[in-house]
Amino acid sequence: MAWMEKAEKIDGSGNDCMTRVTVMAGIRNRIFLAAGVFCLLAALVIMGDGWRKLFSGRERVITVGVFSDSYWEVQNGYSYRILEDAIALFEEQNEGVRVEYVSGILKEDYPEWLAEQMVLGKAPDVFLIFGENFNDLAEIGALKDLGSFMEDDGSLVKDEFYSSALACGEYGGRQYALPYECAPKLMFVNKTILDAEGIGVPDESWTWEDFYKICKAVTRDTDGNGTLDQFGVVGYTWLEAFDSNGVELFDPMGTECYLTDERVREAIVFMEKLEGLYEGYHVTGRDFDLGRVAFQPMLFSQYRAYKPYPLSIKKYSGFEWECIPMPSGSSGAHIARLDTLLIAMNENTVQEKYAWEFMKLLSAEEQIQSEIFTYSEGVSVLRKVTESDKTLQLLIDSSGEGSGFRLKALSDAVEYAVAAPRFRNYEEVVAEVDKAVRNIMEGSSNISMEQIIWNREINNFLKERGER
Repeated sequence: MAWMEKAEKIDGSGNDCMTRVTVMAGIRNRIFLAAGVFCLLAALVIMGDGWRKLFSGRERVITVGVFSDSYWEVQNGYSYRILEDAIALFEEQNEGVRVEYVSGILKEDYPEWLAEQMVLGKAPDVFLIFGENFNDLAEIGALKDLGSFMEDDGSLVKDEFYSSALACGEYGGRQYALPYECAPKLMFVNKTILDAEGIGVPDESWTWEDFYKICKAVTRDTDGNGTLDQFGVVGYTWLEAFDSNGVELFDPMGTECYLTDERVREAIVFMEKLEGLYEGYHVTGRDFDLGRVAFQPMLFSQYRAYKPYPLSIKKYSGFEWECIPMPSGSSGAHIARLDTLLIAMNENTVQEKYAWEFMKLLSAEEQIQSEIFTYSEGVSVLRKVTESDKTLQLLIDSSGEGSGFRLKALSDAVEYAVAAPRFRNYEEVVAEVDKAVRNIMEGSSNISMEQIIWNREINNFLKERGER
């Protein structure tokens, strides 16, 4: 054949040329086969997540630890609504990633469930944390340090958060959790009692002196039977007094107590004056519920839960009530504690990239944070969301107030609130301080001397705790 003769002239061997032609045909077939495989893979990619399924065999899954009822311990029919909306948005933004959670875990059972999952090595990639459990989890190394994530992620702006809420997720100078929702403690006022006594509701600049004068004026026997039945305040403890008087009771690491501070003495003296008004009667929260007490510190979440009808009728019947900032001490300001529900990442997660993105969505996405005012009783941890006109109108509508709700007062209460100290076994140490303050108030000795004695006792306790 002509093409073989041509090949012989070139190569000098018909057999060698035939071999070369066969090789060339094989190469051509392999090229066609490779092209076919490439087209198949391209088709799989076009069809969605086929490429991932081909090579990994399964999609990526992020697990989330949550509980079924309200963190604020009030009736709530929207337990998973915000989470579900966040999951839908996250999965839309992260194709091929699915978010799962276990439903039906009650709040009261959640800490134990989470601890059990950690022991079994099955802890979720992302989970909610109660404020009182945060210190211990951070101490044992169960939480991922978020410092590098926050530094490398330009989309998360720390200044958009309330600084107090963000501080609730710090431990030992490191950020181990992001805030999800919060509630400051405010002073609830029985306006009906004040109106009957001819006293106006205090403005936002009120002080301990104003507070005491009102409590003294309203504490009396209203039915003339010789027994006090109307009181000034219930639930106001040394903790509220310390916070509002600028007391910093411990150093940041929890190794030293400052019970001898002059501001501590001022707070104890003030507490003794308040308690001296009641002639030994033990005022309870039930007294407030029945309209017999003028003031009671409560979380703002309770205001949100019980202000609207019909829960307002069920909880506080027969009187009008409102909330205002806490009174300021002689050396302090109008501040109190902030209760914050936190979001953390499992130290052992293998999905840290997506875990971080989901945490950020829950905590820093305005669309999701705005739903807290619709489906929860807390306050958004983002300043812009809480101070928005939309939020103001929602709170006015839900509280039944025609006007007068001051959102700036709420925002300031969050911004300047006190985050509980972050060190191991904090609750145990607070119990020791409570015992000390109670003994000082019930004793007859010099307060300053008692402060010195009890300060030594508590510092010894801190030292022993640190050596365990």
